[in-house]
Amino acid sequence: MIQTPHINQTADVAQTVLLPGDPKRAKFIAENFLTDALQFNDVRGAAGFTGMYKGKSISVMGTGMGMPSMGIYAYELIHFFGCKNLIRIGSCGALQENLKLYDIIVAMGASTNSNFAHQFNLPGVIAPLASWELLSKVHNAAQTLKTDIHVGNILSSDTFYAEDTKTMGKWRDMGILGVEMEAAALYLTAARAGANAICILTVSDHIFTKQEITAQEREKSFSKMIELALETATFEA
Repeated sequence: MIQTPHINQTADVAQTVLLPGDPKRAKFIAENFLTDALQFNDVRGAAGFTGMYKGKSISVMGTGMGMPSMGIYAYELIHFFGCKNLIRIGSCGALQENLKLYDIIVAMGASTNSNFAHQFNLPGVIAPLASWELLSKVHNAAQTLKTDIHVGNILSSDTFYAEDTKTMGKWRDMGILGVEMEAAALYLTAARAGANAICILTVSDHIFTKQEITAQEREKSFSKMIELALETATFEA
């Protein structure tokens, strides 16, 4: 069994892993959607489990909040445990008028106000993108499930409580669908390692209308998004 600074492996880790931010959501998924689930990590409370879904081994692990945390777990899962497909499932704040609570957003790209990409010393500005392999599978799985999705660009922000309250309006005007805090780091880490990554989000609040769902609902009522992610993980063309 492999040990890293943040993962003390006690069971197998699958090549495909679902990554909710909340470790409690990881536990909920393992208990309610997977069969024969075993816990493979509990370091720092980042619960990770591996079980079976439709005959395929799937892992699910909480990543915490923010791009530094996501960057750590994505790197270790890819480089130490051989994970090939990383599927973030999280919540976001909607920016566009047509988006409602519980709508599902699939992040084709992840714009960001973070300096996470600076470490790669690129001679320009990179656009963090989902892998086409997983993006196409999400689209096909959504059609099979008859699940409506919004596909487009999101914002991965380093700040939850922004000092400048006008910034979200500027991102909205550029067509950004919603704001969260992890996808850009996931996309950049996966791209550098040659792995696949996708981010699927449920609208938990609206930045401008101030509608929101409760913390308990965030933990346990995202079943449509979870099912879409699992169907994506097992989708065969």
